[in-house]
Amino acid sequence: MRKSRLSWSTQHKLIGYFVVGTTARCAFELVDVNRKTATYYHHRLREIITEQLDKESTELFDGEIE
Repeated sequence: MRKSRLSWSTQHKLIGYFVVGTTARCAFELVDVNRKTATYYHHRLREIITEQLDKESTELFDGEIE
């Protein structure tokens, strides 16, 4: 994430736990951040993934149809 007060290593840990499938509730205890911070990061990562998938799907189906 671009403008964050968390260090890159903390962000990297949160992203890693997100990829593994750890819930935000467990991640905040493992990384030692605020519960709301972990929840926000999980939510924001889901938004980023959704935006990227939408972008790829429009590019995939963009063009002339035969």
